[in-house]
Amino acid sequence: MPSYDQNNIFAKILRGELPCHKVYEDDKALAFLDIMPRAPGHTLVLPKAPARNILDCPPDDLAHVHKVAQKIAKAAIGAFGADGITVQQFNESAGGQVVFHLHVHVIPRKAGEMMKPPAEFKEKPEVLAEQAKKLAAALASD
Repeated sequence: MPSYDQNNIFAKILRGELPCHKVYEDDKALAFLDIMPRAPGHTLVLPKAPARNILDCPPDDLAHVHKVAQKIAKAAIGAFGADGITVQQFNESAGGQVVFHLHVHVIPRKAGEMMKPPAEFKEKPEVLAEQAKKLAAALASD
């Protein structure tokens, strides 16, 4: 398996070199909105530790990412009036991974609404900012 690339886009976001629409952060994880969302509120949850994917992530970091993903999912139900949540996580190119820093997609879903195709639609920054504020507020009220 290839080694971790310190210059992947999520590593740059974690170092503060690139902006994001942050909804949650603690000492071990960061969660922010996907700029190419498949549905409103589509959030990415990452470990802060360098991990290419599930195959090299320390178990404690992996468990923490999933705890945060659950927290985001619960808050997103209320914040976005979702009927359900899709959770996705891809590993290596053959598994569909595009950015090689472990990340979990938490996607609020409404009954009868299809998800947008992946990486096809870039949301306006002001829409993402409003959604991030809404989700962060729902997380703070938990």
